[in-house]
Amino acid sequence: MIQLLLQQQYLLFVLIAVALIFSLTFHEFGHGKVASLIGDDTAKRAGRLTLNPIPHIDPLGLLMVLAIGIGYAKPVPTDPRKFRTRWGTLLVAAAGPGMNLLLAIITINLYALGVKAGWGLFQTEVAYFFFTYLALINMLLMLFNLLPIGPLDGSYILPYALPREMALRYLQINQRYGTYALLGLIALNFLGVPVFQTIWKIGEFMLGIILLV
Repeated sequence: MIQLLLQQQYLLFVLIAVALIFSLTFHEFGHGKVASLIGDDTAKRAGRLTLNPIPHIDPLGLLMVLAIGIGYAKPVPTDPRKFRTRWGTLLVAAAGPGMNLLLAIITINLYALGVKAGWGLFQTEVAYFFFTYLALINMLLMLFNLLPIGPLDGSYILPYALPREMALRYLQINQRYGTYALLGLIALNFLGVPVFQTIWKIGEFMLGIILLV
């Protein structure tokens, strides 16, 4: 992201920043909304059941987004004791990536529809960059958050797919080493291992699958 400013690509910087904040907001809203639907009003009482990005912004996470293009929002608070189903943790965890997938589907198909219909707004280079990056960023967020390491959503989803003893063992290992594994993955990317580039390529491939128009 900083490179865009150094290259004086200010408009592209703003478009990507808006797309990232928008996507992170929808991700966190998804967690809170599903938690609310299954009996937990913690997010609502905390003022987090909203699409207004301000309550979801974490200052350090936003700074990371603007500086290096990788960041995070404030996790939505939940209370699993209030869930009305034993699948509650799975449903809430999957809601964030699920919201990103939904947003990617809507974005790429709306843009394709607008281009085919000849709508003026969709014929501009700005529209191409915004809608394309918005869709790709959401695919990246979905895929990245499904990784079963550290505090990522995938670490709450994977135990439901494992036998009980293996799930308990995984939870113990991830609680102890998961955050280090996540930081190591990010460090590898900045050391030249194409971690995020690979996820981005997978996201580009999946966009072709979800393009319905």
